Amino acid sequence: MSTTREIIRTAIGPLFVGASGAGLHRVDFVRPGRDEAWLDSALELDAARARDAAPAGSARATLAEALGQLDAYFRGRPVEFALPLAPRGTAFQRAVWSTLCAIPAGERRSYRQIAGAVERPNGARAVGQAVSRNPLAVVVPCHRVVGSDGSLTGYAGGIERKRWLLARDAEASPGPAR
Repeated sequence: MSTTREIIRTAIGPLFVGASGAGLHRVDFVRPGRDEAWLDSALELDAARARDAAPAGSARATLAEALGQLDAYFRGRPVEFALPLAPRGTAFQRAVWSTLCAIPAGERRSYRQIAGAVERPNGARAVGQAVSRNPLAVVVPCHRVVGSDGSLTGYAGGIERKRWLLARDAEASPGPAR
């Protein structure tokens, strides 16, 4: 399955966006340990594993739509991402990522709350692992997950990016941040 990708400049660093006909596979900040070559390889692996899982669409059309929605997001416009997603992960990881997509901009959820939502009430650590492996940063809003006390905990892209994304969400949301 053919893939296409682009690296866009954002206020918080370069963002790799990769898709195939199956959907959007990867949205990740370029950083040490996740350079352009690593991200290209990961995209190819994601697309190869998705080949039989979904009908083939247009990789270019999916990428163009993702780039448009991400551009609007980084310009501060309210965006509800509506894209065909094709993340590679376990059933549990995909359940967690799906739950993250339901967190409205301007709101936050704890790892414990997400664990309850996926019917693993004692699974906050497992949720933390699934959140840390989210291949679709920003689009699947893992930055909206915080510690039980509301503290900003780990974020694969770095705490400063998480802080920026939460502030951006609060500015673009219609209500007060919670």
